[in-house]
Amino acid sequence: QVIEGKMSEEQEAKKAKRPIRVWADGCFDMMHFGHANALRQAKAMGDILVVGVHSDAQITKNKGPPVLTEQERYEMVRACKWVDEIVEDAPYTTSIDVMKKHNCDFCVHGDDITTNEDGVDSYHIVKEQGMYKEYQRTQGVSTTDLVGRMLLMTKTHFTSEDHADKLKKSDDDATVSPYTGSAPFLATSNRIVQFAPNKSPKVGDKIGFIQGTFDMFHLGHVSILKVARSKCDYLIVGVHSDQVANALHGRNYPIMNLNERILSVMACKYVDEVVIGPPEDITAELVDHFKVNVVFRGEDTDEFSSHDRFKLAKERGIFEQITSGCKLTTSGIVQRVIENRVKFEERNKLKNEKELRRIDAARQRGEL
Repeated sequence: QVIEGKMSEEQEAKKAKRPIRVWADGCFDMMHFGHANALRQAKAMGDILVVGVHSDAQITKNKGPPVLTEQERYEMVRACKWVDEIVEDAPYTTSIDVMKKHNCDFCVHGDDITTNEDGVDSYHIVKEQGMYKEYQRTQGVSTTDLVGRMLLMTKTHFTSEDHADKLKKSDDDATVSPYTGSAPFLATSNRIVQFAPNKSPKVGDKIGFIQGTFDMFHLGHVSILKVARSKCDYLIVGVHSDQVANALHGRNYPIMNLNERILSVMACKYVDEVVIGPPEDITAELVDHFKVNVVFRGEDTDEFSSHDRFKLAKERGIFEQITSGCKLTTSGIVQRVIENRVKFEERNKLKNEKELRRIDAARQRGEL
């Protein structure tokens, strides 16, 4: 959907056959498959995708504190297979000057509402200059929604189970922005195909295999996948089912269901193939079917198992323990949210209210 007509820069780029450079920006906090799908759509609009990522200070000023640090968010965006370049500390209100500095032809963003601290559309400048296009926002997930899931997954901050039930009921009954809130995510074969790696191992390739839950896909996951991929020619990643994930991690894990988790893994540039719901233990059938030459295991600091799940790989002499040096874990992210519960609840509330006000104003103007 083109909001302000085609730009002369884009037409000139096509005429000169130079690559069309697309600008996209955002917070990318707790980067999920919704972010990845946005970047996939943005990349499809041109040849080179340049992604601006806001700093911690900019995000805190405009919408409240992020869960992940700016360095963690920068690296997560770099690991997305549709991203060609990133710009750190990008302005919260998209700037023509910054876009021109990076030779971008136009800016793209989803069909949701993003406002700065003054309640002004963050993209009003590029819209006025005819340098803006839209893609469809991914339904079923948002960073705000994920923070909410983490706040409700543990009972340690409730005074009683009755309090928890009341809180859940009040949240369900409240008026919720269609952008901040989320409808249940429904996976489709088309979405999986859009995300799926389109490559096969070549004859003689060293094939590696690593498996895990990959819940709340984060820098710890990306770092270990990067190491694994550097040690083989073709990396296959197994993503545990919800049942296996719960058995390994306990409590109310996983926070994200299998469909959500596989899309996040598929979007990572270090992944060549994904196995959905592999057996908990490494089996002869799995190793033989995929012709695996090496089975990797990361630190697995969040996993608990009563037996050696890698016994067969060790017996065959194809087991390799690897480490990435990154200490970030899913439980660590949850702990950050719980420790700052009041801040994040207030952030979610204010963001929801701001979006509802913008929607109401747009309706009064006849724009919706």
